[in-house]
Amino acid sequence: MIRKILSHAFAAVFTASIGFASATVSAADDWPSRTIKIIVPFGAGSSPDTMARKVAEHASNELGETIIVENRPGASGNLGTNLIAKAKPDGYTFGTSITGPMVNNTLIYDDLPYDPKSDIDPLTLAVHQYNVIVVNKDSPFESFEDLLEALKDKDNDFNFPSTGAGTVSHLSMELILDHTGGNAVHVPYGSSPEAVSSLISGDTDFAALPPITVMPLVQDGRLRALATVSSERLDFLPDTPTVNEFGMSGVEGSGWIGFVAPTGLPDDIHNRLEEVLRNAIHSTEITEFLTNQYMVPVGNSSEEFRQYMNDDLDRWGPLIERLDITAN
Repeated sequence: MIRKILSHAFAAVFTASIGFASATVSAADDWPSRTIKIIVPFGAGSSPDTMARKVAEHASNELGETIIVENRPGASGNLGTNLIAKAKPDGYTFGTSITGPMVNNTLIYDDLPYDPKSDIDPLTLAVHQYNVIVVNKDSPFESFEDLLEALKDKDNDFNFPSTGAGTVSHLSMELILDHTGGNAVHVPYGSSPEAVSSLISGDTDFAALPPITVMPLVQDGRLRALATVSSERLDFLPDTPTVNEFGMSGVEGSGWIGFVAPTGLPDDIHNRLEEVLRNAIHSTEITEFLTNQYMVPVGNSSEEFRQYMNDDLDRWGPLIERLDITAN
């Protein structure tokens, strides 16, 4: 009798477990069944916004549901990135983010309301935007080698602009100065156009800036590209050397953009979302579009993206701490 009761009890528990598992699988299989939202922590027309909207079109067609982009700029990208971190992990809200909110700002800000490592899961690194070292067309530096030689002379007095303290634009140049033993005064600006204007006017001497900002000016002759802060030569500057070609192994300055989600997505939704985004990035149409924006398409795995962010922290962390860069 006791054996029969236990048998019935076990059967009931087993049946309930199967039912629960089936419901879970069914819920995941139903995704997506409504509109999906991508949070972009920067304004309309920014590089993350432009990239996200193009990828969203392709991903929407593959998933069969509308994907909308919501711009939530503020606090150097921290505001929107925090909204991604705090979103319900059901696959209906994810977003884009960049080096600052995901890596550098963990050291620059004491009071980040989110932890990128525990609150946010990477989906795929979408694009690299490798900085280009440029000078005014009237600069005496005809090559990167000329600049390096001048930096070694302690009697020279140089300055360089950036898009802000602690940005990749700033840190790329500091890393190069570290490798050469050179000195130059950092002049932070609030945006790439302001930094470029300082070069054009002659107020600053050289800079490492995003390609989308400087390439039109390089092409029309107002700026001269000396080198790229990348490990390999870029397709849109095939004749311009990389800093690695001058013995600076490991120096890489990319203002990358990636797709991320709140921690806790069901594995199958995470995997499907990652797959759809990677398919979009690797599609011929979007690859061509991104390349025309001077972006280098990536579309790697979430594990590879996570490792790249760890590498970035190893790259920039010591510099941020040594330079005592803080926003507090």
